Amino acid sequence: MKRIKTVIVLALILVGFTTALIWLWNKNQENPVKFTTESPKTETVVLKTVATGSIVPEEEILIKPNISGVVEQVFKEAGDYVKSGDLIAKIRVIPSLSALASAKNAIASSETALQTAKINLETQSKNYNRQKALFDKGVISSNDFEGINNAYLTAKQSYEQAKINLNSSRQNYDIIKTGTTSGLGNVAQTQVRATVSGMILDVPVKAGNQVIEANNFNEGTTIASIADINKMIFEGKVDESEVGKIKEGLPLEITIGAIENQTFEAVLDYIAPKGVAENGAIQFEIKGTLTNAKETFIRAGLSANASIILDKVENVLTIKEALVQYDPKTKLPFVEIEESEQKFTKKDLKLGLSDGINVQVIEGVVEGDQIKVWNRVKGFKGYGN
Repeated sequence: MKRIKTVIVLALILVGFTTALIWLWNKNQENPVKFTTESPKTETVVLKTVATGSIVPEEEILIKPNISGVVEQVFKEAGDYVKSGDLIAKIRVIPSLSALASAKNAIASSETALQTAKINLETQSKNYNRQKALFDKGVISSNDFEGINNAYLTAKQSYEQAKINLNSSRQNYDIIKTGTTSGLGNVAQTQVRATVSGMILDVPVKAGNQVIEANNFNEGTTIASIADINKMIFEGKVDESEVGKIKEGLPLEITIGAIENQTFEAVLDYIAPKGVAENGAIQFEIKGTLTNAKETFIRAGLSANASIILDKVENVLTIKEALVQYDPKTKLPFVEIEESEQKFTKKDLKLGLSDGINVQVIEGVVEGDQIKVWNRVKGFKGYGN
């Protein structure tokens, strides 16, 4: 019996020893943690912020009529180039009955005034001739004759002014009725002409549309909009968190979604002094003049992004931001440099400009150093790492 127990104990010890050997053997077969390394590179670091917006003309001129009426004919369309003075449209006047009646009454009053002035002039003329004959004979004094002469000249002047007033009343009647009158020639108000040279961006009216003249009480109907497409600007908005980082004069890099593989240069020349609340955030309007867009036709209104260059350093030693570690106590940056295979030494850093991916290294590492990739993300089993 004792013999059986001894055999069992020895068997159990043998099994345990064998299990331990197998576990140690498997443990030794596991790969040790091995860190990869990366070297510093000489690159350009650009710190920038992005604004969204669109491309618009530097100045867009709205052409409006000087008289109300109905569009009779449109001679130009969007995309046409025009010179200052070119005819764009013609307006047919629909006269106001009350204005027409007032103009007729003004003509009647002017005719009455002219007739009265004519009668008065004839009376003063006869009196002048009679008194002049007496003056020539020495019957009346020079003072008496001078008064008669002045009365005659005043009557003559009143008659001439009455003729002018009647002519003005008749012209005013013609303008109210037809929009033009004799003597206006090329300045007829029914003809809508370009006031500047450039490309027509839009003609929002067509024949038959009613239009309203521009005056002190309303803006009037726009007949066409004209702009110089060689002078385009970026117009966008930046968030309040970024507006404090920018200033006028900073360079912009403009990318336009509709124009692939091309970047346009611009200069930031306007930052709105007041923000506007949009979707719960304060936005500030900015504008930048494009400097190299003359060789490319850019359509007004295209959406665009502007990278505002806040700072830039060229040809400097850089490492990836992900390689940088921070001391838990001092909060100072450092990296680990490989001195021998998988043996690393801590090196403190002095960092410069960062773009969020790469950071400039001023002191701490040199070209050729092998920097530990300490936070390498492991993949899923069977998919790489």
